[in-house]
Amino acid sequence: MDPESAPHRLRERTGFPGQVQYSDDLSKLLDILPAPIRERLEQHPHLDRLVEVVLDLGRRPEARFPGFADYLSEDVITRADLDQVISRVGEFSSDNRAGIASTLHRISAIRNRQGTIIGLTCRVGRCVIGVISMIRDLVEQGRSMLLLGRPGVGKTTALREIARVLADELGKRVVIIDTSNEIAGDGDVPHPGIGRARRMQVASPELQHKVMIEAVENHMPEVVVIDEIGTELEALASRTIAERGVQLVATAHGNRIDNLIKNPTLSDLVGGIQSVTLGDEEARRRGSQKSVLERKAPPTFEIAIEMLERSRWVIHEDVAATVDRLLRNREPLTQTRSLDEHGQVVIVTNERPALSGPQWPPAGSTMSAARERGGWRRSGRMEALPSEPLESRSPQGGASGLLLDRQEDSVPLTPAGSRPAPQVVAESKAESGSDEEDLDWEGSALAPTGRQQNPDGPLMIYPYGVSRFYLEQVIQTLKLSADVTKDLDEADIVLALRSQVRSRSKIQQMAHSRQIPIHTVKANTLIALARALRHILNIESEEGSDSDLELFIRASSGDETEALEEARLAVEQIVIPKSQPVELLPRSPLIRKLQHQLVEHYHLRAQSFGEEPNRRLRIYPN
Repeated sequence: MDPESAPHRLRERTGFPGQVQYSDDLSKLLDILPAPIRERLEQHPHLDRLVEVVLDLGRRPEARFPGFADYLSEDVITRADLDQVISRVGEFSSDNRAGIASTLHRISAIRNRQGTIIGLTCRVGRCVIGVISMIRDLVEQGRSMLLLGRPGVGKTTALREIARVLADELGKRVVIIDTSNEIAGDGDVPHPGIGRARRMQVASPELQHKVMIEAVENHMPEVVVIDEIGTELEALASRTIAERGVQLVATAHGNRIDNLIKNPTLSDLVGGIQSVTLGDEEARRRGSQKSVLERKAPPTFEIAIEMLERSRWVIHEDVAATVDRLLRNREPLTQTRSLDEHGQVVIVTNERPALSGPQWPPAGSTMSAARERGGWRRSGRMEALPSEPLESRSPQGGASGLLLDRQEDSVPLTPAGSRPAPQVVAESKAESGSDEEDLDWEGSALAPTGRQQNPDGPLMIYPYGVSRFYLEQVIQTLKLSADVTKDLDEADIVLALRSQVRSRSKIQQMAHSRQIPIHTVKANTLIALARALRHILNIESEEGSDSDLELFIRASSGDETEALEEARLAVEQIVIPKSQPVELLPRSPLIRKLQHQLVEHYHLRAQSFGEEPNRRLRIYPN
């Protein structure tokens, strides 16, 4: 039956442009309620926005609307009221749900320990035409799609509309696995809102995975629609269906794709997660530990949609790439789609909105978490020390600690127009007492590359031995015209960790054969990478810029943030204005390393001394 011509349904506009709502016989839901409650509801000014009616034994009946709720009577619900409603609806299944024939309304029961019903939730079911306008192009692609979102955000409504569009407008054979009769309504005749799609009911929720396989084996569908995949057996059945070439459209428990990755039961939907051990070369290339988490198989669903709000969805068009990036602590590439006031779809790429709630760090603040805790401040350890000469640094940076200098991380490059000349460069060794530039190998004349053919595009960087995550953070924070690539053939330059590049090393030979210049950095730190990229791109920077500090904030949290705040205040309140050294609290080696980097940002000197676990940092004025 065409939804436009359904005689028993009320056609009305929704609050979102371009969407038409069909309220499924609201009078049938009102008819099952006790007379006083029904009469009060029929006179309610917001009846068309009713979400559900709650009837709890011994409490006043309540009508819930978007954003508010109203009591419907001064009298409390009695056992007779509940029995009257129960007698007017169908049988409750094992999942404590019942329905009203030929409607989408759902009645859910709350039972006591003896199995007696003591509460009812009467949920209004509505069919909305046009709700998937934001993802119509994705639906038509024929790829498997997974919908995620909190309860009540409209996942089932979207699922129903997708089934109708695929069956009626695209002419596909669609079978709906309707476990709780929530998609196609109660009764033997499915609701007209699903169009020509066929519906298979499930006797018990525990049998859903068997009915999924049965649908594929017996009815030859091109598309299988499933609501609420929640068990490991259902996840395995979904993979079996996808591997048979059938398009899947489903919802799953979880707000975001991150939840599925962390959920061992459902992680197979996005490919599954396993721990692998990398070789030394690969671990250095990634800048990670040798034991990492990896995706172990192709995802069951190719597209994932996070439904944050009814009219704002986040799209992951390549679930495999999203999972890989999340496992490497990178932000996934996404689209945020929404509807404007004229009903037009607005698409914003590379933006992943955060869920509601407090975020860290708050806008306009710097490491406020440490300021609120104030543990190191209360300890009274931030005091200026008597002035004394700085101890000399040992050649190997041993017991005297790590002493940072202010030399640049790569030598200035010869400009070629607005871009650096293609030549091999190395770092200066000013820290060793020599002012001469020390080149580890000679540069060579390079043939024209894609970079020279497209000088206005981003500089493609192939990292070797440096953290790809740090490199992307620097590029994003400083808004540099550069990008990171995994393919050496696409690279314009190689950015390598100095200690990893030796004479006639593999990377040197590969870069030479492709005529790609190699640039080196002394340390795999945010500040070192930021300085190197500024030099490579011929960008001047102001000392103490806020963007550099932002690198520290993004890369740290918790105890690291508190330690960085301690070092920052020590520098800004004592070392610089009073020209006095300051001794910080004992910290772990990793946190001391971050403090060293922050001190280097201010072009000051610092030294670690003492024995573990009391080894600490001392900051000296110039």
